[in-house]
Amino acid sequence: MTFLEEIQRRRTFGIISHPDAGKTTLTEKLLLYGGAIQEAGAVKSNKIKKGATSDFMEIERQRGISVATSVLAFNYKDKKINILDTPGHKDFAEDTFRTLTAVDSVIVVIDVAKGVEKQTEKLVEVCRMRKIPIIVFINKLDREGKDAFDLLDEIEQKLGLKVIPLSFPIGMGYDFKGIYNIWDKKLNLFSGDVKQTISEGIEFTDINNPELDEIIGKSHADILREELELVEEVYPKFDKEAYLNAELQPVFFGSALNNFGVKELLDCFIEIAPPPQPKMSDTRLVDSKEEKFTGFVFKIHANMDPKHRDRLAFVKIVSGIFKRNTNYLHVKLGKKMKFSSPNAFFAEKKEIVDESFPGDIVGLHDTGNFKIGDTLTEGEILEFKGIPSFSPEHFRYVNNADPMKAKQLAKGLDQLMDEGVAQLFTLDLNGRKVIGTVGALQFEVIQYRLEHEYGAKCSYENLNVHKACWVDPQDETNNEFKEFKRIKQRYLAKDKKGQMVFLSDSAFTMQMTQDKYPTVKLHFVSEYK
Repeated sequence: MTFLEEIQRRRTFGIISHPDAGKTTLTEKLLLYGGAIQEAGAVKSNKIKKGATSDFMEIERQRGISVATSVLAFNYKDKKINILDTPGHKDFAEDTFRTLTAVDSVIVVIDVAKGVEKQTEKLVEVCRMRKIPIIVFINKLDREGKDAFDLLDEIEQKLGLKVIPLSFPIGMGYDFKGIYNIWDKKLNLFSGDVKQTISEGIEFTDINNPELDEIIGKSHADILREELELVEEVYPKFDKEAYLNAELQPVFFGSALNNFGVKELLDCFIEIAPPPQPKMSDTRLVDSKEEKFTGFVFKIHANMDPKHRDRLAFVKIVSGIFKRNTNYLHVKLGKKMKFSSPNAFFAEKKEIVDESFPGDIVGLHDTGNFKIGDTLTEGEILEFKGIPSFSPEHFRYVNNADPMKAKQLAKGLDQLMDEGVAQLFTLDLNGRKVIGTVGALQFEVIQYRLEHEYGAKCSYENLNVHKACWVDPQDETNNEFKEFKRIKQRYLAKDKKGQMVFLSDSAFTMQMTQDKYPTVKLHFVSEYK
């Protein structure tokens, strides 16, 4: 297969949603279709009976939530599909935001009963800003939920999307009979016992055919005809260009847990979703079809296998072919590196690959050379932009709870901060370490992982900080900056990269500081540099 054909057959996308909308379950079922797994792990009522394939960290199995992005790949109908399953919990949104820099399109999962929730709004806003094509999957139709048209209205109003249903439910909850697939003109009948099997739809091009009355009953058939007529009148015709330009969003209905409506979603997705897209760097736009290799690190995961203490840097390939045992330039370090065992992923299963193409994600074993946002090339000096680090909102002093394990604690904190789980600040005044996180649950995750993966124990102490801002002095020699440093000394710290950070105790202090020292700029987002 030629290089261009390899690019065309790749689809790299993220799955995003509010926690508990069924995102991880949907990922499982997609893998089932790809033949990547024989049986899906049922994720029910937040108790993972048979750990979901994409949740491979111990704490995720205990909590029943995803706290890290998983990378999974499978083949389906001659397409190579790379899924990035993201955490839904708001405390781990930063990981999700960074992951969105590595995808070419997105599937948004919405719970039929709860409708559009807060976290979904935030994530979709990021997708809209970046003009990422979106497909919506309305999940859990086997339960009682909102009316289909009401839901479509809610999605348009709350998420600012322009939707077009490509499948439509017949009944809902106890009365759920199935789905009419508008995209393929097929009827799919629901039976509650098909969780692990793959059901084929019945060809049904003419819904006015009286046979429909016999299959689903006259009243259901009449309602379906009326609703499909309304869909045709109210919603625009599907236009692939508009979808690719993020101006139109197809909607599918189904029940991921019951493996229903998933095949319709997948069949349409591989036809319309974009292949690997160009990406902007600090010097130019890099096209995926260029022959020279470029890629960037969007995630780092320490201790993928605690027995081997291995740390993996996840690299999204933007252009060219990544080859095993070939020298590539680590742009920031200015040194050549080669990798003898790059990994491709299937959840816990990793395999060594000789070649990877644009759109693929490879895992590189790392001893501490990589940071999030680092770029690899064949020699060209360029860096990919737009991989953010957000200002934390929760702060605590971190103390060593076991003086004999000071080394392990330092190493553990160092590696976990490189993952972007949280940020570490060192106070200028007394050198005390402060951890800042976007969500409170991350403190628990850090404590748990330090103990179980590094054999180190830590305790926390509360710290009254409202926000961390990165300081941009513009002119370090002027008297205003010198006075700022003298007056605010006890609130100043350094982040892991040595950048100056101002830890403000309130929004009022921040405003007053900005007014008093106008040449000292404060930023809430620091791009990984």
